[in-house]
Amino acid sequence: MASSSSSYSNPPCAACKFLRRKCLPGCIFAPYFPPEEPQKFANVHKIFGASNVSKLLNEILPDQREDAVNSLAYEAEARLKDPVYGCVGAISVLQRQVLHLQKELDATNADLMRYTGSDTSYPGTGFLNQMSAQFGRMGRGEGSFNPNSGYSTTYPSQWNNDSNTPENGGNGSM
Repeated sequence: MASSSSSYSNPPCAACKFLRRKCLPGCIFAPYFPPEEPQKFANVHKIFGASNVSKLLNEILPDQREDAVNSLAYEAEARLKDPVYGCVGAISVLQRQVLHLQKELDATNADLMRYTGSDTSYPGTGFLNQMSAQFGRMGRGEGSFNPNSGYSTTYPSQWNNDSNTPENGGNGSM
C-alpha cells in the first residue's frame, strides 16, 4: 500500500495556482512567482496577461528574467494604484523631490559660504560641499546657518587664521 505522501511534490507556483493548472517541473513562472507571493502574479496577470509574460520570459536570456519579472511586478503594482500614470507618476514625484533637494543643497552651500566668508574660487571649498552633504540644512531656519545649533564644526586652519575677526584684533567686518 503506497502512502499518499510519497507522491507529494512541491506546491504549485503562484502563477499555476492562480491559473488553476498543474505546475510542471519546467514551469517558466515557478522561479519568479513563488507560492508565498500570490499577489505578485495576480497583479502582473491583470495588467499584462499570463500569455504575454510567458512569451516575454521565453524570449529573454535566463539571467535577465528575474529583473524583467521584478520590473513587470513594479509596473503592474504602480498601474493598479494609478491607472493613468503608473510608475511614470512615481518617477515624476521622485524627480521633483530630487530638484527640491538640490535647490535646498545649493542654498545650504550658499549659506555656508556666507557664514565662512569664503569665495567659491577659494581653495578648499570641497570641504564645504562635504559639510553640507553631511549635515543638510543645519539650522532649518529661514535659509540661514545657526552657529548655536549644536553642531561642532572644525574648519581648516586657513579659515581659523582670519586676521579680520574680533578675536584676532580685527573689527569683524568683511
